[in-house]
Amino acid sequence: MATADDRRLTDSGIEVKPVYTAADAPRELELPGEFPFTRGPYETMYRGRPWTIRQYAGYGSAEETNARFRYLLERGQTGLSVAFDLPTQLGYDSDDPLAAGEVGRTGVAIDSLADMDVLLEGIPLDRVSTSMTINAPAALLLLLYELVAEKQGVSGAELRGTVQNDVLKEYVARGNYIFPPRASMRLATDLFAYCAERLPGFHTISISGYHIREAGASAAQELAFTLANGIAYCEAAIAAGLSPDAFGERLSFFFNAHNHFFQEVAKFRAARRLWAEIMRDRFGVTNPRALALRFHAQTGGSTLTAQQPENNIVRVAIQALSAVSGGAQSLHTNSFDEALALPSERAATIALRTQQILAAEAGTTDTADPLAGAYFIEALTDELEQQARAVIVQIDGLGGAVAAIEQGFVQAEIEASAFRYQRDVEAGKRVVVGVNAFAADAHEKVELLQVDPATEQRQRERTAHVRATREDAAAADALDEVRGVASSDANLLPAVREALRANCTVGEICGLLRELWGTYDAHA
Repeated sequence: MATADDRRLTDSGIEVKPVYTAADAPRELELPGEFPFTRGPYETMYRGRPWTIRQYAGYGSAEETNARFRYLLERGQTGLSVAFDLPTQLGYDSDDPLAAGEVGRTGVAIDSLADMDVLLEGIPLDRVSTSMTINAPAALLLLLYELVAEKQGVSGAELRGTVQNDVLKEYVARGNYIFPPRASMRLATDLFAYCAERLPGFHTISISGYHIREAGASAAQELAFTLANGIAYCEAAIAAGLSPDAFGERLSFFFNAHNHFFQEVAKFRAARRLWAEIMRDRFGVTNPRALALRFHAQTGGSTLTAQQPENNIVRVAIQALSAVSGGAQSLHTNSFDEALALPSERAATIALRTQQILAAEAGTTDTADPLAGAYFIEALTDELEQQARAVIVQIDGLGGAVAAIEQGFVQAEIEASAFRYQRDVEAGKRVVVGVNAFAADAHEKVELLQVDPATEQRQRERTAHVRATREDAAAADALDEVRGVASSDANLLPAVREALRANCTVGEICGLLRELWGTYDAHA
């Protein structure tokens, strides 16, 4: 029996025993590809379908980001993942006064169809799968992507990828929201219906636990809050007349690959089991593809340290191994310098090579669910599932995820978890190598990426040029149409698509919707 001094707890409060036996893992395991998909959504997993190496990239101008995309694709990346700057994420054009100083800083600035044309120049959209990390204005950015594909002669049916489109987690963890929750849910479900008709190969949402974990949630909380948000999206889609057996196929999830290797593997396995049972029991789903949870993983940004930054290479490799051991469908590995700046080319290459080494040299693609049956893994999987179920029951009692967010329950739980973790680090109960243990006096010199300060002015000029050269009457008519549809119950996306085709900007369309729907104030 462990004493008080040598107890080992995960961040979910699970006590880790010194030894596990068969008594800790009594559950009989199904095969991979079988309900409830604990062992993976596909029968042969990576032998038949390797995970997609999808490195997240974007900074400065569309030209600079296009060059980084080409650089990564030439070096073996198998899918694109677009990072947008803060003004784009919040629905402001680059020449808006509120965008000053932020243009191109945390991602690429996209104001109009002209920018998306440049971003995707020379990239064959019928052969590359693209993920876009965008939420409040997700519909607008996906429509711009579709319009560029049309120019390339690529039909909507040929497009593959994922649009994050998960605004609920913005209210609880990240803060990049625009509209009130219920208006945002309308946009999300309009996108579900639009893609079912026009972009059937696109995953219409990536329900994200990543940012919930980054904000300080434990592994069990990440699991519970993410799946509770998934339930809310399903309920909204059904209320909009969509079939869960159909739209369930296009749902995807986005999880954090954090530090405790074994807990993370168990978390991914528990997520599949829980979601399959939720879809069957709550929504009556029978379609196996709608029951099987598929997910993208990204290594933990909040675990990266500015001190001894090259230690992050090891952290990222272990976290990535947990993601593929747990059966991720796609993966981004963080660059070691991201606690200091946007990734340099050298750091981005090391991050890419980390995945390639795991895939080619480490035996990770040889067999499905390689840790299945390990007593510790199975016990952790069961414990995380039980903890997550208990939290989901609490959320149900509050009226569901949207109501729980509106009441501040989820935010308060994450804040308390983050406080506990930070307190343990400061007290030395949790060791962070190079920070509160094994520290060094000398600082490593790392060459950092510098964003050209002239980028912002060039972007402002391009946006001004778009407005000056477009047909004003057509743009005005298109915005009027958006206003009319937004005031009705009709699907908003066709009207927005035509406004973007008429060279209306992201900021103009989002500004119009702000006038109609208002904005969300977390402190009101």
